[in-house]
Amino acid sequence: MDTVPVIDVRALVDTTSSLAARREVAARMGVACRHNGFFYVSGHGVDASLQARLEGLAREFFARSEEEKQAVRMALGGRAWRGFFPVGGELTSGRPDRKEGLYFGTELSPEDPRVRAGTPLHGPNLFPRQPEGMRGAVLDYLAALTSLGHALMSGIALSLELEEDFFAARYMADPTVLFRIFNYPPGPEVDGEGLPVWGVGEHTDYGVLTILKQDDAGGLQVKSRQDGQVRWADAPPVEGTFVCNIGDMLDRMTRGVYRSTPHRVLNRAGRDRLSLPFFFDPDWTAEIHAIDSPVLRDASADDHAERWDRQSVHAFRGTYGDYLLGKVGKVFPDLRAEVL
Repeated sequence: MDTVPVIDVRALVDTTSSLAARREVAARMGVACRHNGFFYVSGHGVDASLQARLEGLAREFFARSEEEKQAVRMALGGRAWRGFFPVGGELTSGRPDRKEGLYFGTELSPEDPRVRAGTPLHGPNLFPRQPEGMRGAVLDYLAALTSLGHALMSGIALSLELEEDFFAARYMADPTVLFRIFNYPPGPEVDGEGLPVWGVGEHTDYGVLTILKQDDAGGLQVKSRQDGQVRWADAPPVEGTFVCNIGDMLDRMTRGVYRSTPHRVLNRAGRDRLSLPFFFDPDWTAEIHAIDSPVLRDASADDHAERWDRQSVHAFRGTYGDYLLGKVGKVFPDLRAEVL
């Protein structure tokens, strides 16, 4: 808990709060982003009953037969990239993860111009028929987390000495919103060759901000550097909070001052682990550039030699959509060949 701080963000969520109160919260967020890119948020205002309802529906879905779950498999979602994948169906660094999941995103009708144009990762969701109520719970949750995402980004803007609406006005007026529900089944920690079997292996997130709800099973680990030493620190569940972390595009925008921190999952609970990451990211067509801010001008950006994938996010040129497609195609190579 010394590594991942808990920050009360109610001043950012409450529109009647004073600027001084918002700046105080923003300063704490800035320290966390500079230190390791992870922090918990309390006072977020997301209805606890909505969270409990969605968690219950998710557990009920994953407890159903494989045949029932395959009725909403991702191949049926086409270019929208929505639906179910089984355990081992998603790769991290070329190795299968021990998790199954449901992919959701902003709900768009077939008549939406982006859908009609065949824009990847845009379209209607695939909602399972059973359990009943999944559609409503997911859409309500997406709305609540989108509102929270804008509030948190206003704090990040203040922490960088920018106008509060900097990200909303320039990069996230129409954010790319992706939502996952993952189930991590229990199993041995090593395979037959003695290699670790990760729920998800070491990685960084692609966009700007991830807001994660995790159950009480634990298993999330965050990579940190202290006194020149690399170590993995647990980020255990804290009741009433979300875990937030910054992604590659905020790393790129801040010239590496705010680092996208590697993390991984190892389920040691002996039971299923439920995780609900919400990705609040730039507009699909937003060109990603370094931010012109006095606090960032002397930053040293390139850390590719230290990154898990040895890639430099600062060498990237293009839109967020370009970056995201390059990443998701590696996660689902078979699906990529079919629909992208």
